[in-house]
Amino acid sequence: MTHKQYFEDYAIGFHRRTMGRTITEADVVLHAGQTGDFYPHHMDAEWCKTQDFGQRIAHGTLIFGVAIGMTAGAINPHAMSYGYDRLRFIRPVFINDTITVEATITEKRNHPRRADHGIVVETIEVFNQHHETLLVCEHLYLVKRRQTSVLAEH
Repeated sequence: MTHKQYFEDYAIGFHRRTMGRTITEADVVLHAGQTGDFYPHHMDAEWCKTQDFGQRIAHGTLIFGVAIGMTAGAINPHAMSYGYDRLRFIRPVFINDTITVEATITEKRNHPRRADHGIVVETIEVFNQHHETLLVCEHLYLVKRRQTSVLAEH
């Protein structure tokens, strides 16, 4: 599915929310194998019983990757991911937690070197089934302008 949207079409405050996704033990084990992160916080249930959280926690990078994937939808040929800023892991995610993601357009700005593009900032918030915040970050999009901005040229 394609959804054509130029920089000018993005509205500050536009908000969307995903359906839920339960993080499974298989997710954690597969992510450990893909990344080589076999730290006991993720893999050793008995050791985790002696720690503050009392149980295994999912990798932060797993939750980040899953959450961003959950926000992926229609392809916009005028935009591409430009990166992520201010990524924070707020609370742990446990096996069998169900996460949802809220994405809100919070900023639009000129690109410092490309007058024909702007940067759209989408704040990403990940919640568990208790609506506790787990992860936050800013997703930056590089978005083509319908027309070159006079402000961007100076």
